[in-house]
Amino acid sequence: MMTTAVTDALPRDRALRRAFSVYPTGVVALAAHVEDRAVGMAVNSFTSISLEPALVAVSAARTSKTWPVLRAVPELGMSVLAAHHEPLSRSLSAREGDRFGGHAWHRSEGGAVLIDDAALWLTCRLHSTFDGGDHEIALYEIQDVTLFDGVEPLVFHQSRYRAISPAGDV
Repeated sequence: MMTTAVTDALPRDRALRRAFSVYPTGVVALAAHVEDRAVGMAVNSFTSISLEPALVAVSAARTSKTWPVLRAVPELGMSVLAAHHEPLSRSLSAREGDRFGGHAWHRSEGGAVLIDDAALWLTCRLHSTFDGGDHEIALYEIQDVTLFDGVEPLVFHQSRYRAISPAGDV
């Protein structure tokens, strides 16, 4: 197998984006009900941190206009998007317009917005935030978990949406 090094020819920020894109991630909708409307954004920087206490981490660009609104809510919904949610992921990533684009969602009693037909729902409360350079890293304490068995997640890899396929017997 032949490999080609391309990072030296690219500006550092583009080289890093390309390097980070090698690692496949899921896509998570962060959403809440704020002032009588759903507010949300898509992130792929989401990871489990701790079982006790139950913590997850997300990061959001400091340039985001949506993130400060979501960071301030008492309860945030996190929905791991399903494979068929690519259009929703694209609309949640848009800077303007109806981010939910007619996709079905519901609101928890605490104001978390959860996407229907997702692979996983988490309702969370902000635990702490940290400086992450041009991003803010936020730890959230999980209040409630709903897992939907058999729902394939949406995957983002090398700047494209992908489907999961079995690698064979392991």
